[in-house]
Amino acid sequence: MVISAENISSKMEDYLETIFVLQNETGVARVGEIAKALNVKSPTVNSAIKLLTEQKLVLHEKYGYIRLTKEGRTIAKDVKDKHDILFRFLTEFLMLDSKKAEKEACCIEHSISQETFIRLTKFFKFLEDGFKDGKPRILENFEMYIKTGKRKACERKRVSR
Repeated sequence: MVISAENISSKMEDYLETIFVLQNETGVARVGEIAKALNVKSPTVNSAIKLLTEQKLVLHEKYGYIRLTKEGRTIAKDVKDKHDILFRFLTEFLMLDSKKAEKEACCIEHSISQETFIRLTKFFKFLEDGFKDGKPRILENFEMYIKTGKRKACERKRVSR
């Protein structure tokens, strides 16, 4: 069976993503670091690592480092990329505070379809292009609406005759 993000649980995706982040930050991942990052106990991590090893998504020698396989790295990177885009969208466009956006991005990253994620990413990039000259007016107006519940009056351009 080919293992992909669709074939594994959101919890296992969290483990892969955490290993990916730890490997990128420190070069290695250890059971204790994973447990701390995910706020779980070491035996829980060991059970997850055993399953991920059986699925050939990680390599782990007992009491040693944990490394992602090529397949594991691909899935982990996809999950991390989704998380990052969703987090940025939630903070930069929907203006959620970062703590709430972090939790929401983590929930959404596991359930959003690839098609929807691609469309959201394109929409995000489209809006992001408006940041080249500062915050787009629509976001300034939306921010005011969030704070006051009122729409800003439209500015009309005067047409000279």
